[in-house]
Amino acid sequence: MSAREEATEAGGGHSGDASVHVASASSKGFCSVRHGLALILQFCNFTLCTQSMNLSIAMPAMVNSSVPPCLANASDARDTCNETLPGLWVAEPVYDWGPDIQGVILSALEYGSFLASILGGYVAGLFAAKRLIGAGLCVSSILSLLIPLAANAGVAFLTILRVVQGVAQIIVVTSQYEIWLKWAPPLERNQLVIFSISGSALGAFCVLLTGGFLCETLGWPSVFYVSGGIGCACACLCFPLVYDDPQHHPFISARERDYIVRSLAQQDRVPYRSLPIKAMMKSLPLWSILVCHFSVWWHMRVIAAYLPTYLHSVLAVDLRDSGLLSALMMGAVFVCGILGGLLADVLLSRKVLSLIVIRRLFTAIGVLFASVFSVFLSWVSGSLGVAIAFLVLSVVPSSFCQVGALVNFMDIAPRYSGFLKGLSQIFSNLSGVIAPTVSGFFISQDTESGWRNTFLLSAAINLPGLVFFLVFSRADVQEWAKEQTLTRL
Repeated sequence: MSAREEATEAGGGHSGDASVHVASASSKGFCSVRHGLALILQFCNFTLCTQSMNLSIAMPAMVNSSVPPCLANASDARDTCNETLPGLWVAEPVYDWGPDIQGVILSALEYGSFLASILGGYVAGLFAAKRLIGAGLCVSSILSLLIPLAANAGVAFLTILRVVQGVAQIIVVTSQYEIWLKWAPPLERNQLVIFSISGSALGAFCVLLTGGFLCETLGWPSVFYVSGGIGCACACLCFPLVYDDPQHHPFISARERDYIVRSLAQQDRVPYRSLPIKAMMKSLPLWSILVCHFSVWWHMRVIAAYLPTYLHSVLAVDLRDSGLLSALMMGAVFVCGILGGLLADVLLSRKVLSLIVIRRLFTAIGVLFASVFSVFLSWVSGSLGVAIAFLVLSVVPSSFCQVGALVNFMDIAPRYSGFLKGLSQIFSNLSGVIAPTVSGFFISQDTESGWRNTFLLSAAINLPGLVFFLVFSRADVQEWAKEQTLTRL
């Protein structure tokens, strides 16, 4: 790669004067409107994660086995609770839902996200992202508040509610990337995007840390009321404080506005009505991103689904401590992700590495650590300290993939970022459906060999995905993603 091409790829094709302006304007640091916007979007992702996980946290309390299994409706459950469960639990219904029904209810949100991923991504590129984010978050939060009522109405109502909630959430997830197309300077894009999406890890940390406590002290409905209430408050912040572009923001300084506009002057931001589907299907750089989404999220979904189970059943950690360790790992993922974004921008701005090298390097670190140390876990389970250390090394560095393959679609086709995020969610959700099912089958056959096979399969899927990404990934805007493309659907 020539020096000119490398500079264009790393800095978006800026002139020398623009680079000087970037250097001076970037001295504003974190005290800027764009970083405030990142904080608000982080709050949005925090809220979405808590609303996604709240049912999983509350489910053990909702189907508490201490209540007779013959109870078929909420009123019977409530009456029996009043007689048999004194204290703060007396008013909370308990339901007779078997594992099969619980599985349907818990997966309903994923089905909603899966079905609406592509449509949500397409819509994100057509309408004002601010309104889509605010409306989607508001709908998801209101539905979270209604979950206790839906549970009383029956399984069908609760399942439908969660499907609709998944649709609302995917609109928020895809729309926020359209915001960054107009707000994130190329040399700050990593830190701004990663800081905003790190809210998901922070949300998982808080839910795992406090969800059980809320269920035990205030009753399981409080989990939904707290997450729904926080979401409504966040939606109220979005409408007055989030703007689609810096030109229309009433509180931004002229210096910051000029810096953002000038740094993005070379970026194609013309709205689209049609999509170059045929060209996308033939694009190996795009396929490398999608394949890597599937393989990377396979490991993440296995960890998300079975981390407490592994700690308890294999490492003999009691349930309370396993929940605490799971929360602490999510907190470490949150911190590591933010540091990864900052490091990537430092390497890029100082021209230590080109953008494509950063994408490949960070993806390789995340995948290799996850694969190698998860495989080693099978042979060190006899030592609790070593096993915990290996588990941390397999989980935490995987957050570096957020700076790698998981945001690479913004490099190759910025004007289609919302749609491509929705498309990549399809592959992420496929991992979310298949990985826990396959892992559960292995573990149910034999605990020791089951976990070994689970980790070996995860590595066997992760490593080919990494190789495919390293070979075919690119970080420059593809021809089909430019305005003059003629291949349309």
